[in-house]
Amino acid sequence: MDKEMEQFQKDLLNSVRQMKAGKGARKTQVTLSPIAEARSRLGMSQSELASLMGVSTRTLQDWEQGRRKPTGAAQTLLRVAIAHPEALLDLKAA
Repeated sequence: MDKEMEQFQKDLLNSVRQMKAGKGARKTQVTLSPIAEARSRLGMSQSELASLMGVSTRTLQDWEQGRRKPTGAAQTLLRVAIAHPEALLDLKAA
């Protein structure tokens, strides 16, 4: 076996040992936007919440990812969704 392959195997084995020991090189932490967090608490998909709010799924995605900001009534409805998600569930049931 050539030296390059042997080194690759050693590095791979070392990486596995580090992972098992909880010493991974990189940790990723995802922070949800308040809108995405509210949607998650509601247990709704993006398309369900978008439909409930009367906007396109793409618009809701843009809000969640910070590419666009909601205005007017949508902003108020989102504040309600964040503070009182159960209110939107009542709307969904109606």
